[in-house]
Amino acid sequence: MLGAIIGDIVGSRFEFAKQTTPNFTLFDKDCNYTDDTICSVAIADAILNKRTYKDSLLDWCRRYPNPMGGYSTTFSKWIEQDNPQPNNSCGNDAAMRVSPVGWLFDDYHEILEEAKKSAEVSHNHPCGIKGAQCVATLIYWLRTCRITKEEVESAVKRNFGYSIPNIKDIYKIGSEGHFDGLCEETVPYAISCFLESDNFEDAIRIAVAAGGDTDTKAAICGAIAEAYYEVPDSMIEKAYEYLPDDMLDIVTQFCQRIQNELED
Repeated sequence: MLGAIIGDIVGSRFEFAKQTTPNFTLFDKDCNYTDDTICSVAIADAILNKRTYKDSLLDWCRRYPNPMGGYSTTFSKWIEQDNPQPNNSCGNDAAMRVSPVGWLFDDYHEILEEAKKSAEVSHNHPCGIKGAQCVATLIYWLRTCRITKEEVESAVKRNFGYSIPNIKDIYKIGSEGHFDGLCEETVPYAISCFLESDNFEDAIRIAVAAGGDTDTKAAICGAIAEAYYEVPDSMIEKAYEYLPDDMLDIVTQFCQRIQNELED
């Protein structure tokens, strides 16, 4: 989850801006957390504190109704309803928020089911669910060394049907101003950025420089990269500076849970 939060914050200032190059300043005064972080914290809170995904998402999104960049139009309507129902969306929201599932569950089938549950409360289109399942599963596979980095592309194709595009093609699409707001685009794009990288920071830089939905692409790429690379303490500390206390409380609970499991 830390990787997703870092990617979100770093990518936030480029979401609606001109495409940048990979040598940009990572953390800037114009950066902030967006809906990606809020929703990721909500999913973690639901798992850690035994809340329903729907209740936790509504709580956190209503607690922070105006994040940087806002919520998508469809998801905003979902948040505002008295008893919101799934909206058949295939947007990338379900994939951007799912990283806690990949860390807090340790069975492949359970991860698929929990990723589905976390998505379908709002994004119950098959493509939205598949995107969430793919990201959560990839995190699980990589953090438990069930596959190598070299096996990612074939495993993703075999299990989820995604073809991973070439990074040059993604950069070209980004330079043309295309905004990749759908799971079918953002998830394979983010995976490609991870595969192109040499370390965690490199993964974030590549994802942001790809343009388009920079915060979400970097959040998904960062979530995957965290499961494979060591995340620099300096980047974690800088990201924490942007988060309010209630979010930091959930992040602390999350990190303590992971640490306890590693020590057992």
